[in-house]
Amino acid sequence: MPLQIHNSLTRALEPFEPLEPGHVRMYVCGMTVYDLCHIGHARNVVAFDVAVRWMRASGLRVTFVRNITDIDDKIIRRAVERGMTIRALTGEMIEAMHQDFAALGIEPPTHEPRATDYLPQMLDLVGRLEARGLAYRSEGGDVNYAVRRFAGYGRLSGKSLDQLRAGERVAVAEGKGDPLDFVLWKAAKADEPEEVKYASPYGPGRPGWHLECSAMSCALLGETFDIHGGGLDLQFPHHENEIAQSEGASGRPLARVWMHNGFLNVDNEKMSKSLGNFFTIRDVLQHYDGETLRFFILRVHYRSPFNYSDAGLDDARSGLRRLYTALESVPAEPAPIDWSHPAAQRFRAAMDDDFNTAIAVSVLFELAAEVNRSSHAGMAALLRGLGGVLGLLQQSPREFLQGGQAPAGLDEAAIAARIEARAAAKKARDFALADRIRAELAEQGIVLKDAPQGTTWVRA
Repeated sequence: MPLQIHNSLTRALEPFEPLEPGHVRMYVCGMTVYDLCHIGHARNVVAFDVAVRWMRASGLRVTFVRNITDIDDKIIRRAVERGMTIRALTGEMIEAMHQDFAALGIEPPTHEPRATDYLPQMLDLVGRLEARGLAYRSEGGDVNYAVRRFAGYGRLSGKSLDQLRAGERVAVAEGKGDPLDFVLWKAAKADEPEEVKYASPYGPGRPGWHLECSAMSCALLGETFDIHGGGLDLQFPHHENEIAQSEGASGRPLARVWMHNGFLNVDNEKMSKSLGNFFTIRDVLQHYDGETLRFFILRVHYRSPFNYSDAGLDDARSGLRRLYTALESVPAEPAPIDWSHPAAQRFRAAMDDDFNTAIAVSVLFELAAEVNRSSHAGMAALLRGLGGVLGLLQQSPREFLQGGQAPAGLDEAAIAARIEARAAAKKARDFALADRIRAELAEQGIVLKDAPQGTTWVRA
């Protein structure tokens, strides 16, 4: 059975064949680097990292592009709050992002373009849209996209223009002809930092968020490419707007297949700072190693809703230790995967079925059980090889089993962050979460002392 991928555009599972035989061109929307990456980002990057790994393991060449948004309203606000330049803030966050992704075993993309390096391509795209009558200038200096002039708008989200218009609850913004219209080029404001006022034929300003992905994907992969991916939260309006921009300018389909990973919840609730259940990747890595977090994510199919919880992570850590224990008991030299083996065939069938890592992981446990029963070195080698396809089981079993626990010894910044998270939980009246954070710190030898003036701590 050839690889089949669920296409969000057609809402169907489809056999996948790249436009260019043997070569997949794939674009995934990356991070807006104004803050540390959170666990929702972890779910996204692990999902698409595994998709790329599997296509390469299947003999395909993959050109994988994952962008970085380094100019955005949130970035500007955060830089002003911290008294930093935009470049200093984004540089700090990009370095932290790379460190977090490395801890999760994420392989670098083929290209990692930054929005600010593609301004000429963005402005060229705006000019083409204006020439085709799909973009118009407002009195305030913005350039907007005229959504109703693009016949295909709404195909990806499955909503008609009338449905989308009926859902609008705000008046038409100044300079817009329709609430659905979106900005392509934002005119500079007097109170904005000079470093975000880029020269353009429309006056100084900066690109709208949607514009960058259209410009970068087409510049690096061509006007039509194979796969476009991202989180389900980006399906509308971001990806819908990308289609409108790119196809409006070129007259050609943007991507043949659209992939979206499912939403993430925390203890069955939407992750939110206001609820005190918002966790960065670094928060999690204070208590669990990166491979455990990766394994935890891969036990759920990428399109399914994903529920983050400490109990789930504890269970994932136990499961990963079972796999490593099997490898420790039967040492085996690395060997090419024997794809004719029944277990390998089941693994392949799972991954060819829309990258079903949940089933693929179950095959790993079947192999571990067989290794424990037979002490067969060939089975151990196969277990390790198939695990490697998922970015798992490549550490020394002994080192993992001895050192694969939560990192020992929190530093002061990490302790302060956990105390802040606990305070937010109490404010939100989520006392169960507050108690859990206190207990977690206690396990690390950190004793909290609450007082009217605030919370202090000492090491036990």
